[in-house]
Amino acid sequence: MRRAKHPIFNKLAAVTLVLLSACAGAPQSASTENAVQANAQTYPDRFSRPKLVVGIVVDQMRYDYLFRYWDKYGNDGIKRLVTQGFLFKNAQYSYVPTYTGPGHASIYTGSVPAINGIIGNSWYKRDENEVIYCVEDKSVRTVGSDSDAGQMSPENLFTTTVTDELRLATNRGAKVIGVALKDRGSILPAGHLANAAYWFDSPSGNWITSTYYSEELPEWVEEFNEQKYPDKYLSQPWTTLLPIEQYTESTADDVPWEETLPGEEKPVFPHNIPAIRGKDYELIRSIPAGNTLTKDFALAALKNENLGKGAFTDFLAVSFSSTDYVGHKFGPNSVEAEDIFLRLDQDLAEMISEIEKEVGKENVLFFLTADHGAAHVPAYLESLNIPSGVATSNPVRDSVELYLDKTYGDGKWVERYINQQLYLDRELIDRKDLNLAEVQQRVANYVMRFDGVMRAVPAVTLLGTSWNEGLMRRVENGFNVRRSGDVVVLLEPGWFEGYGSGEPKGTTHGSYSNYDTHVPLIWYGWKVKSGDSAVPVEVSDIAPTIAAWLNIQEPNGSVGRPLQEYMN
Repeated sequence: MRRAKHPIFNKLAAVTLVLLSACAGAPQSASTENAVQANAQTYPDRFSRPKLVVGIVVDQMRYDYLFRYWDKYGNDGIKRLVTQGFLFKNAQYSYVPTYTGPGHASIYTGSVPAINGIIGNSWYKRDENEVIYCVEDKSVRTVGSDSDAGQMSPENLFTTTVTDELRLATNRGAKVIGVALKDRGSILPAGHLANAAYWFDSPSGNWITSTYYSEELPEWVEEFNEQKYPDKYLSQPWTTLLPIEQYTESTADDVPWEETLPGEEKPVFPHNIPAIRGKDYELIRSIPAGNTLTKDFALAALKNENLGKGAFTDFLAVSFSSTDYVGHKFGPNSVEAEDIFLRLDQDLAEMISEIEKEVGKENVLFFLTADHGAAHVPAYLESLNIPSGVATSNPVRDSVELYLDKTYGDGKWVERYINQQLYLDRELIDRKDLNLAEVQQRVANYVMRFDGVMRAVPAVTLLGTSWNEGLMRRVENGFNVRRSGDVVVLLEPGWFEGYGSGEPKGTTHGSYSNYDTHVPLIWYGWKVKSGDSAVPVEVSDIAPTIAAWLNIQEPNGSVGRPLQEYMN
């Protein structure tokens, strides 16, 4: 059942508040705030909370980026977080596939796709015979532009987030705002009950939202959009922050396995952004300025929404997306990847400094993590004689079709192959009076013949067995019975799935391998002591850790555990 959209919901809440005020003689929110303040004064150690929580997610940040570029980071960004905060050196995702949507959902729900339902950036919906996007919602409209990029909401998320629980615990007194270039990087962290989530609209160059949250943009957002920051940033070439010869942590600038930016002939510096930008603002996503624009907007939200200034803990969820776009095109060993992280370090330094100045250093709790890592470019690994490769999806799907035709007779057996999962036509299997488990197992056995396939797991196996550790636990945690396919295909380490023809360039992510699952996890600020630990922890531990610090309920699908015992 769909919950009421915010405009209606807020009107009902306002009417209820007026009625309660008339009966009780005082606003409900005021009495709640007084109670919270009284508890904080009576039991300062047990019930004190930070004024603001800032969640920072860096899209496609491998763990090793922390130290690979260490000598070139400044002192006030990543180094500050690591040296003054607490670093978990062995934080892992506990599921596959490791994509952006599932990653952001796991961080904020403390859960896994098997429970929260976000099994990919998109997935096949059997009953509607179509692929749906993880945050799409056709019942809402765009606010802030004429495009359809605002037809988004958290409707497809099955569980609550820690931001939802914060809103529930404070009777919606706490403010929650999500910010990211990517809609899914803003919406999923902000949760179902957010005051607002904002994302970037490429056709207009505006920050937008949807009618799920409000019928119009706040005045400060309109004023920010009127400043036309994207025009300013796209008027400058992308040059290296340091002299290019100092990028000794990266491969040469011109290598055959890197993709070009649209309109370029070669993937080399300087990138002439004004000459190739095109008619819209899409290109800003794929250059460091996209992260700078995100930082600018996040700080505008902080100041204009007075975050951290009320009686309740507020929450600002910020995701930096441009690192992912650059990583996909150029790969982890590129000069471009190094440069965008050196520049992100500067953006983080400014954001941390401004937030602490605005709210007070002792009043803010930060965490930084990533939604996934990234694989090395297979062509690069092959140049070093390391096994790797790219598996193409179409031959697998087409070959399975022919195999099932030969085995069971003609029919359109495979409805979809997405997220390395085969969706079989179950109605056809029923009509032919076949055993679904048997067909799944036959298909799993058959796809093992393809290059790069390490294992294929039928859904019946995942439904009938439970694993406590290892590879299969990750597969099980990523399998949602309502949304996942009939056969899950797992590729060998160093391999990933590609599309189209020709030699693939750039890289991707999504596997069970540690280069995709191992991410940074740093806590900094309020009550956090400096230190580090190599104890194994999971990304799903982040939400219950925040809940424990805020003295609120953990999300309703949470499978993680609080980590305070390691930081005391």
